[in-house]
Amino acid sequence: MNGNPSSSPLVMEPPWVRRALIAFACLHIGLLIVLPFASVLWQAFSHGLSTFSQLLATRDTRSAIALTLSIAAIAVPVNSLFGLLLAWGLTHLRFPGRRFLLTLLDLPFSISPVVAGLLFILIFGNNGYLGPFLRSHHLKVIFAFPGLLLVTLFVTMPFVAKELIPLMDDADHDEEEAARLLGGSWWRIFWKITFPNIKWGLLYGIVLCTARAMGEFGAVAVVSGSIRGRTNTLPLHIEALFQDGDLPAASAAASLLALLGIISLVSRGIAARLRKRSEALRLSAPSSTP
Repeated sequence: MNGNPSSSPLVMEPPWVRRALIAFACLHIGLLIVLPFASVLWQAFSHGLSTFSQLLATRDTRSAIALTLSIAAIAVPVNSLFGLLLAWGLTHLRFPGRRFLLTLLDLPFSISPVVAGLLFILIFGNNGYLGPFLRSHHLKVIFAFPGLLLVTLFVTMPFVAKELIPLMDDADHDEEEAARLLGGSWWRIFWKITFPNIKWGLLYGIVLCTARAMGEFGAVAVVSGSIRGRTNTLPLHIEALFQDGDLPAASAAASLLALLGIISLVSRGIAARLRKRSEALRLSAPSSTP
């Protein structure tokens, strides 16, 4: 082969092949993503904006929204802190069982959310291992807010850590070691040296964690009991409205959840772009110094 870029296989493909691939991709995305999303929005706003507002203002819908946001408001900061500490420990310390701990971190990704919910019922349910203790102390976990929070913490646990571990592994620790030898505190070392290199990855992980926390259905459905106005999160409330045949109300609630997903998606894209820009600046910095 010669060095001419036009000889690359991608350029040498016939124009009709490229057009067919692009058309197939657009058709596939249109049928599976754009069309369903547009139909939900159409159904939600088909009776006007005032009707849409009234559908979202019902007591059960407001309760589902508040419950979803409350769970996310607790689960995301907790797992962000956990992921940050775990990533720091796994990348700065060497200890027996490190690889096993990394493998366990993938467990929430590997098992079905329904199975995750069942695991917590077997532990905290009335007939579970801790059931007698909880009953004797008048504590309720399953079919209550604590159970919803626990399963959400479980399914969202890996997101921040999985984003930060590769960043911290690839980072040059020489600056941290030098600062430590000069007497810098661990907090100052983290804030001045480590954090600038991982901040966009941390934001990326937080966005993913938030999106999963608000949209989780399977694990939450198992432990919630689907009590309207009390344990129904927004995804469960949408399913309940659909089962009742109230399609306009279900579409209105679904459009709100979809809007939250779009906001998360846009935030994820911005975080990914800022992360790439930060990595490019960090890699180009040594070559630009005399």
